Amino acid sequence: MRAQTEPRLGFGVNALLPKARGGGALRMGLAALSESEWLQPEPDLAARAAAFDALPDSVQVMACAQNAGAELAVMLGTTVGLEGAARAAWEDMCLLMPDAAGVYRLAGAAVAFPTDWHPADKMGQPLIGLHKPIHGYAEQLASGVDHFMASLKPGRIFGRCNWFVAPTPALRWIDTEPQSVTFAGVTAENAGETLFVRSERQTLRRLPQTGAIVFTIGVYVEPLAALSPDNLARLVEAVATIPPEEAERRGAEYWASQLMQYAQSQETRLP
Repeated sequence: MRAQTEPRLGFGVNALLPKARGGGALRMGLAALSESEWLQPEPDLAARAAAFDALPDSVQVMACAQNAGAELAVMLGTTVGLEGAARAAWEDMCLLMPDAAGVYRLAGAAVAFPTDWHPADKMGQPLIGLHKPIHGYAEQLASGVDHFMASLKPGRIFGRCNWFVAPTPALRWIDTEPQSVTFAGVTAENAGETLFVRSERQTLRRLPQTGAIVFTIGVYVEPLAALSPDNLARLVEAVATIPPEEAERRGAEYWASQLMQYAQSQETRLP
């Protein structure tokens, strides 16, 4: 009997955190994936449908991406283009296509569970524009990402993951209040239940017919208290070592101290 192997990039917060970047310089951190590791095998399609039905503007497709959306839908055994593809999987799906100068731009997005962004605001933007809020992207990652996109071959799949500390367990997270307000109720005593770790499992692959690149985003959220002890330690180290500009963008001043104190309290309870 053939032994099962652990996926190179698992599904769920506790599976993803060991693979995510901690602090320090930005990095792509890509892992090669097999076809069977591309998408979550048992998606909650009812939750996906409810999210898309509630917010029709979460799907944006430029005319140049219509054929790519249809190709992706066929690949996933469904119809109705990009939206149909995103409804058939747990992952949100974006289409990136090169312009006349070879610059990849966002040409389609079906995003039920965004992490603080609106697809309509990003349509047509190049990669550097899509990552504009991320400090250091232009200096540390832009050229490497551009080279990767240009050289990606059909049939190859790559994945990576990240982490955020969020004030909500909601899969759709778009802050409408200042971070000082959304994290206002967090204390060292209740951080395990009021802070949530959000991880995006992201993959990239090129469609063989249209040549568009599919960028998928699978979102997973767990309360801080649900982290394994090893992952809680990883998160503490990551929070302690992220650059100041990134800490400011993430609103760390409103939750980092409470998270650290909570983690310390958990260490003292270990046998």
